[in-house]
This record gives sequence, structure tokens and C-alpha cells, in this order.
Amino acid sequence: MSSQHSESRGFTLLHPSIQRWIWKQGWTSLRDIQEQAIGSILDCNRDVIISASTAGGKTEAAFLPAISDVLRAEPEGVGILGIIPLKALINDQFQRMEGVTRNTDVPVFAWHGDISTSRKGKALSTPSSILLITPESLEALFVRRHAELRKAFRSLRRIVVDELHAFIGTERGMQLQSLMHRVEMAAGRKIPRIGLSATLGDMSMASDFLRHDGSLPCDIIESKTGGRELKVQVRGYVETKSNGPDHNEQSVWQAIGSHLFTTLRGSNNLAFANSRQNVELLSDMLRRTSEATRVPNEFFPHHGSLSKEIREETEERLKKHSLPTSVVCTNTLELGIDIGSVKSVAQIGPPPSVASLCQRIGRSGRKEGDPAILRAYVREAEWDAELPLFHKLRLRTVQVVAMIQLLAQGWNEPPLPNRLHLSTFIQQLLSSISQHGGMNPAAAWSALCGTGPFAHIDTDVFKHLLTVLGAKDILLQAGDGTLLLGEKGERIVEHYTFYAAFTSPEEVSIVTEGKTLGTLTTVYPIVPDSFLIFAGRRWIIKSYDEERKQVLVSPATGGELPKFDGSGGSFVHDRVREEMRNCLETTALPPFLDKQGQELLAQARKTYAEVGLKHKGVLTKGTDTTFVVWKGDRICFTIFLMLLKSRLSVDYVGPVFTAHKVSPADFNEAIGTILKSPPPDPMVLIHTLKGKEKEKFDYLLDDGLLDAACSVGILDVEGAINALSHLRD
Repeated sequence: MSSQHSESRGFTLLHPSIQRWIWKQGWTSLRDIQEQAIGSILDCNRDVIISASTAGGKTEAAFLPAISDVLRAEPEGVGILGIIPLKALINDQFQRMEGVTRNTDVPVFAWHGDISTSRKGKALSTPSSILLITPESLEALFVRRHAELRKAFRSLRRIVVDELHAFIGTERGMQLQSLMHRVEMAAGRKIPRIGLSATLGDMSMASDFLRHDGSLPCDIIESKTGGRELKVQVRGYVETKSNGPDHNEQSVWQAIGSHLFTTLRGSNNLAFANSRQNVELLSDMLRRTSEATRVPNEFFPHHGSLSKEIREETEERLKKHSLPTSVVCTNTLELGIDIGSVKSVAQIGPPPSVASLCQRIGRSGRKEGDPAILRAYVREAEWDAELPLFHKLRLRTVQVVAMIQLLAQGWNEPPLPNRLHLSTFIQQLLSSISQHGGMNPAAAWSALCGTGPFAHIDTDVFKHLLTVLGAKDILLQAGDGTLLLGEKGERIVEHYTFYAAFTSPEEVSIVTEGKTLGTLTTVYPIVPDSFLIFAGRRWIIKSYDEERKQVLVSPATGGELPKFDGSGGSFVHDRVREEMRNCLETTALPPFLDKQGQELLAQARKTYAEVGLKHKGVLTKGTDTTFVVWKGDRICFTIFLMLLKSRLSVDYVGPVFTAHKVSPADFNEAIGTILKSPPPDPMVLIHTLKGKEKEKFDYLLDDGLLDAACSVGILDVEGAINALSHLRD
């Protein structure tokens, strides 16, 4: 043992087999997080979160002491349960863990679709084993192999969650919390949990997530050493007016496509394009460029509307690394698909969120020593004095800059407060009933809500939900009150898609007089009789065809307005909009902007100063009143609904609102009336809206539950009232 190791207290606490492995690796010392984690993990009475950048040594920090504990305790079944979001990461961790345990009595098992049934059976029956599995496969275990689980987990020593930050605030995260709780119920005791996470701004958020009830203390261990290198470039593009709207937009896409073609060829990359329409446009353009230059095509589309076979062929090609492959995609390659590491990530337009941007960048530079590379492409309209304010403020460019700056600060969006997560609750209820072959209603509520992560669902909501599911033949009750799966419930649980909690954001078609203008990713419900800016015009929404997912529109007065494609299907957080405002009020130019991007930001800052937005939020132009609310989408959408309820003709893009044919005096009077009135009921505001089913099992809810789930998820009445009051200051 080297002198460095002899000075390490942590090293001396590890099992001799693990000490020998470290010695064989030629390590002269442990990393800071590894040294700190050993004592906390071996205490066996607390949870631990280990935070460091990719290739920062998190895996060894968790597993070396955890394996040491297994070697000493010799559990009868699974010793360590590793819950990992990606099959590719499972394969990677499997190889690393096999190397560590090769000369010990701790076998390692990977569990996913490529593993044989016999190997899976052995994984559950072998003592002192490490089981590496995705949340979806663990869900399937509860449904299909529930009889084996109690025995397999009876002496489980640790639950390790890799990529913890990828789960926080998501439906998949709620599923994970429930699964960890159900594992402890099967084991009959609390099991210490270890979370491995990329650096997060607020680590208390991670500890609250790792154990929802805080019933065990949690040690947070953050690396003090520098993270991996991140290379960023933001490229600006201007859509000129000279050749008409269709031609100028096409030329901008061609310019973006040309840069992608030149830059990405010869390596593996991902390009996130924010919508299926953009994915098809870019991938077709890149394919045709390959044909025109007589080189093999390396560019392929990937989105939810493509067949499973086409998607899997692309995933397999990307994963094998045998041929250079760049995939133009929606968020389908952000949600747990096995594709391995890529050289770089391209982002077309603003990303859905800072957290999403972090996840996407995390696909790049996974190998030690490789930088993570991000290229962002931003389109803006050609400058014109008559451009609407939201275009003069260059919102796309400013939003991308703000998100990158927040990412560099280590900030991610926290979970939305008070979300009901009824869709995932339905999944967990059906899964639990299937697991036990039936459940007493009181026991089901106690397991999932009373002590489980759905504590926000009270008994009244639970009883109402049971009634709704019973009426739809999802559930039925036996004579003694036991909850059983109804015929439709059995079909849902037996389908292979049941085990995933998440679904891709829905896209709807925009149709006028039988002609499809294009598609939009919707995160908001559809508001009848409101205005929509799309395809170079302003439209009024006439109706929504739920079955066909079509928004029927008619041309609205007010002239042509260039379109704004927003943030790609997600809610922009308050902090992002505040950072956008900060960006407009400072003079420093971010070093990652190219020359065109710098010019676009300069135009935005000049507009911000000239119209006086630093000191006032309400502006007048002709017969219209424009105002800017530098708050997130939940507050902005709530303000929008409140103003519609006050019978104002309003549309908005991001933080910029326009009240049509409304003078500042009339606007102030309307705001005054809103502020003097009792706060509106969120469920009343949202009740008449269409397209509210956003999560996987929302279609099983009745109108009341859907209104409740939707209003909590997307409205912020208190924040909206506070923002409106500041407009009058």
C-alpha cells in the first residue's frame, strides 16, 4: 500500500478486496468525493448524495464502500440495487462493476431487454449481488415477478440512483420515488439510498427528492475539483425579407443545415430541433446535401411519429459507433433511450429548459478528457422599424444566452410546486394492485399517499379517483371491498408501454380551411377565441378537434406578424426571464456568441433602452397597449387568461403582451378591477380550455380531476396578481 493510501482514513475502512483493486489500478490517492463518501456510506444509517461532473469519480465513490459493506454483511439476496436511467449507462456501469468485483463473491447483473430470461432469474436468486436496472424494468418486476421480489430484496443493503438530476421534477421522477418506497415496503425496512448527481445549484432539492419524507439524515458530498470542459458557441441567423417569407425562411434553414453538414460529418452527434416538423425539414435537407455532394448519408430523423422500427434502427446505428451518425431529433433522445455518448450536441432554437439543456449536453463528452460541446443556432427576423416589440427584443437569442449563463452558474429549474402527478399516481395504483393481486382501498392509500410520495393526494381526491376509474372499467371492487383491475385496467397493465411513466410532449396541427399550416408542440391547453401567431400571420382559434389533434383557425385582423417558436415545448421559468432582463440591462458580450449573435444581442439591448423598459412595463403603439412581464410562462399564461376573462383582446409572445384597441387608461382600469376583485379560482380559469390532457394517463381523469391537475401544473394566480400590481407601480 502506498504512503498516500496509508494516510487515507477512508481507504483503511474499505474491505481488503476493494483495497487490492484500488492498488491494482495504480491510484496514488482517492478523489475528494471518494474520501468523504466512504465514512458516510459505511455508517449504514443515512442517505448520501454525491455530486460531481461527468468522469468525476462519482460511481467509485458510491460503489466502493457499498460493495465493501456487502462483502462484510453477505446479504441473502440482492445486496445493491442500482437504478439507472439509460440502458447504455447500465452496460457501462456493469463493465465497471464487474472489474471491481471480479475477485470477490459479489456478482453483478444488468437487467434490460437484451438480457436472457435465465440470467434475469439468476439475478434475483443470487446472494450478495448487484442488480443494475432502469425504473421501467423495476416497474415490470413489481408487476410480473412480485412473488420473487420480497425474497430478493429481504436483505438489500443499498439503493443507488445514478443521474439523480435527470429525475427531479418529472413524472419519471415521481415513479422512481414510488418504486423506491415500494422496494422498502417489500423489504420491510428503510434502506439507505445513494444519489449520484451532476452539479446542481440547490442540493437540498436533490436530498428532498431522494427521500420524500426525510426520515433518514442525508449527507451531501460535492466535489471541490473542477468539472469537465464545456465548449459553447451560439450562432445567429437573420431571415431576410427580400425574397418573400417562404424563401427567406428556407434560406436560413439551408444556412443552418450547411453548417451542421460541414461541422458534424464524420462523427456521432445529436441535433435537437424542438419540433417534428423542424426535424423532418433539417434531416431531409441534410440527406439531400449528402446526395448532391455524392457522400454517404450520415443524418437521420428521430421523433415520436416515426415507426418503432425506424427509430430503433437509428438508435442502433448511433450506439454501435461503427459508422458516423448524426441524429436530428425532438426530446425523444433525451428520455432514456440507449444511444451511448456523442461528440457534440446541437440545439436549434431555445431549449425547453435549463435542466433539459443540461441533460442534452450530458450526452456529449462522457469519456474522460473529452469536452462537452454545444452549438446553438438562433433564427431572428430581419431588422425593421415596424417589427413588433417581441422581435425587436430578439427573445430567442436572449433566452438562449440566459439559459447558457444559468447553466454555467449551476442552476436548474426546481420542480413545480404542488403538482398532483395524478397520471403517475394512476400508474402506481394499477401497478400496486397488480403486484398484490388486489388491495384494500385503505391499504392502497396508506402505501402510496399516507407514507408514500403522493402525500399531497388526500382521501377525498383518492375516493373520487377510485369512483372515476371504476366507472371506466379500469378498476372494480370485490364484495369485501378489495380493489381489483377491471377488464380495461388489465389490458393497460399488460401492454408493454405501461411501465414508462413519461410521454413525449404532444404536437397539434394548425389547420385553416382544410389546409395544414404546420404543427406546434403544446404545453398549454388550447384557448378558444384567443389569438395565435403562426406561419407569418395572426390567427384566431375557432375550435379544437381532440381526436385529430387539430387546432382550427381563421385569419385575424391586425396584419402579418412573423412567428415565434418559443422554447420548444416547455414552461420557461421565472428565473430564466429574470436572467433575460439582466442580460438586456448589462453591456458585456458573452464570449460564446458569434458575430451575428453579438449584433442581435446589441439590437435587443438598444431596443430595451430606447423604449424605456428598465423603468416602465406599459407602452403605447397606435390604438394598442403593449406591456412586458419578465416572469415565467406559468405567470404569463395566468395573466393571459385573467385578461381574457376581463374581455380584453389580448395576445402574447413570451413575456410581451399586446392588448388590442385598448388605451393605457382603459388597460389600467381593467388591471385595477382585477386587483380589487377576489383572486380567481384556477379551476374556473382553466375549465373551458381544450387539450388539457398532457400526461400519459390524463385521459382516464374526469373533468374535475383534469382541471385540478392542469391548473396546479400551469397556473400561478398569486404570482400573476403580484406581477400585475407591479405594472401599476
